[in-house]
Amino acid sequence: MQNILVYLGATMPADGSYTQAVQELGKGLAKHGYTLVFGGSKEGTMTVLADAVLNNDGKAIGVFTKALPMNLLYPGLTQTIMTEDFLERKKEMFRLADVIIAMPGSFGTWDELFDALERIKVEIIHHRPAKPVAVLNLNGYYDGVVTLLQRSIQEGYTTKRYANLLHSASTVGELFDWLQANVDSSRK
Repeated sequence: MQNILVYLGATMPADGSYTQAVQELGKGLAKHGYTLVFGGSKEGTMTVLADAVLNNDGKAIGVFTKALPMNLLYPGLTQTIMTEDFLERKKEMFRLADVIIAMPGSFGTWDELFDALERIKVEIIHHRPAKPVAVLNLNGYYDGVVTLLQRSIQEGYTTKRYANLLHSASTVGELFDWLQANVDSSRK
């Protein structure tokens, strides 16, 4: 079974299409037999995702930090892992992940995404296999990140060797097509 780490917000977005995409992703993860790994909160889109996975007979691992109030912990997860702080939480989520997906989010989501990309870059330097990473670029949400990456390559800050580390999918359907092409083939 593949562990899919999903970075997403602990708030609810104003546009309902983002919440619908989170629900669709959760149902799809359960349907395809993936295990969700996420921040373990019962707030915002995190709870929407966990609900969608668990209500469809899927499995969800929450990596929660003692730095947050315990009343924010999602109850009833398949497994809960506690960490001392946010740094340890990021490290543990990354360790558990086979694949990483960033949904639209804010500071925490962006921090986790860029941290994961840097960790993957280091893995490549050490000749270890890179974990696949994708963003759900719903409504063009991550266009700025994709443009930033292209600019960084153009200016020589990021080498072309790392140009394909980040996949951008416009819909949840495209995201699952990418998963099946890049992840499911490794199950065989």
